[in-house]
Amino acid sequence: MFAAYAARIDRDQPLNGLELGERPEPEVRSGWTTVTVRAASLNHHDLWSLRGVGLPEERLPMILGCDAAGIDEDGNEVVLHSVIGQTGHGVGPDEPRSILTERYQGTFAERVTVPRWNVLPKPKELSFEEAACLPTAWLTAYRMLFTNAGVRPGDSVLVQGAGGGVATAAIALGKAAGLRVFATSRDEEKRKRAVELGAVEAFEPGARLPRRVDAVIETVGAATWSHSIKSLRPGGTLVISGATSGDRPAHAELTRIFFLELKVVGSTMGSKDELEDLLSFCAATGVRPVIDDVLPLDRAREGFERMASGELFGKIVLTTS
Repeated sequence: MFAAYAARIDRDQPLNGLELGERPEPEVRSGWTTVTVRAASLNHHDLWSLRGVGLPEERLPMILGCDAAGIDEDGNEVVLHSVIGQTGHGVGPDEPRSILTERYQGTFAERVTVPRWNVLPKPKELSFEEAACLPTAWLTAYRMLFTNAGVRPGDSVLVQGAGGGVATAAIALGKAAGLRVFATSRDEEKRKRAVELGAVEAFEPGARLPRRVDAVIETVGAATWSHSIKSLRPGGTLVISGATSGDRPAHAELTRIFFLELKVVGSTMGSKDELEDLLSFCAATGVRPVIDDVLPLDRAREGFERMASGELFGKIVLTTS
């Protein structure tokens, strides 16, 4: 079957390790099921995999891709939860949880196999392309906002780095949930898009906000860390799920954190129950993932190049037909 996969690890030039071509059919395992992929979306996790983060060389070649929507063996339209072993279903009792492509072949292929527990019904209101955007970036944003930040309708939120998958998801979900959303971006066009998406206002990074916010959604890391801390009201919460600009800020702002009793919460992915809630939320409210472009699987390299350059707003989706 045709697939996009990591053939080599290159920490400095990750796309040098990306190859497209034929790979073996998915391995049959007890308690697992094979899904025919209709759409799969790219995540920065795929670039990190090509750099060898979470993917050692002895597991190569590895088909990339965490997210997918498709057709199960019984002909049902489904969405995949990409955290394997979260409850022990389908793996050994002592195996730690992992994300697809860390231990098991991923979704950038015509077919993928996952534990049966990891398969959820796709709401009829969502297309395959839309549903394929939800299990990683959108689920991460959902958990950051509603589980770890604990915001409620009427609260204010700052989303750093508008344009990325998690950031655009947080803006759209926040708007739909009745939050007052502010956003930042270095790019003027992305700031305009953020406002169109639902942000009340969008600013250049580091700009003073009209008011201090209840929560900050942080995925940028070192470049925006100080601004994120300074933008919080006393007792506010910063939720971080990534550090694309690095994980060592020049100023940790420890004095401000303890003096204002701020909370800093790490967040990774989300649970199957949260994905089910997210699917229902999107179906009921009409909020839909922001899709930058849809490409056939054989043009996956173009999608990777655009994601690596940062020249996108929302998700890039790969389709198999």
